[in-house]
Amino acid sequence: MLKPAPAAPHAVSRLRAARLARSSKPFLARGGMKGERCPGCRINPAHCICPLQPQVPARAGVCLIMADIEALKPSNTGWLIADVVADTFAFGWARTEVDPALLALLADPQWLPVVVFPGEFVVPGRVVHTLPPAAQAPQGTSTAPGKRPLFILLDATWPEARKMFRKSPYLDALPVLSLQPEQMSRYRLRRSRREDHFCTSEVGALCLELAGDTRAALALEAWLEVYTHHYLQAKHQLPPQLDTPAHLALQHLAQEATPAGG
Repeated sequence: MLKPAPAAPHAVSRLRAARLARSSKPFLARGGMKGERCPGCRINPAHCICPLQPQVPARAGVCLIMADIEALKPSNTGWLIADVVADTFAFGWARTEVDPALLALLADPQWLPVVVFPGEFVVPGRVVHTLPPAAQAPQGTSTAPGKRPLFILLDATWPEARKMFRKSPYLDALPVLSLQPEQMSRYRLRRSRREDHFCTSEVGALCLELAGDTRAALALEAWLEVYTHHYLQAKHQLPPQLDTPAHLALQHLAQEATPAGG
């Protein structure tokens, strides 16, 4: 398989580079695989998944507000959202200041921003369980007049995310989307103590599904599964299995995206 030309750095990649530039010492990930990593997928080059990266259009956008070192972690799955969703934005979080570009994004009239956070920690009047009508696409389509949904995800550990939610006053006027998924988390790289806590990529897929971007949601789910498999196989120095259901799903999506006669 020929490896495609390197894609332009996406929002999380750029945030990672900026954070590294400010570091006084190298970032050392704990407990992960050691040695060289592909700059595109962050996995050992022998297990690289860049040729499998899905290209699926999405009407929705995602805004990642990331804790200080989150973008540096090889196991961060916000990176996977940026791989799949073209309109992904990423900003570092700080208690005492906010990036003016983030405020400009939240004020952009093309977007309808909603904060994704568990409703049990939010004043009831702010909580919604579906997208406002202005952000809903007609069933079976991924284009519609009106505002596009912009899902704001706090990409951090659970204690950090709660702090970020409380201490980000620029989010206070926005509705809070409380997801109520029935499935349990399948993420295997960093485990929460609660099975109903999802990794960032899983939350992103649920949001895409809610927005009507079903193919993008399926692509992100498969991309997470493939990433997790290759990451763990590389960590344990085992060859990857290229015929898992997630691999086959990505191949099917790629075939659907290929123009007839291409």
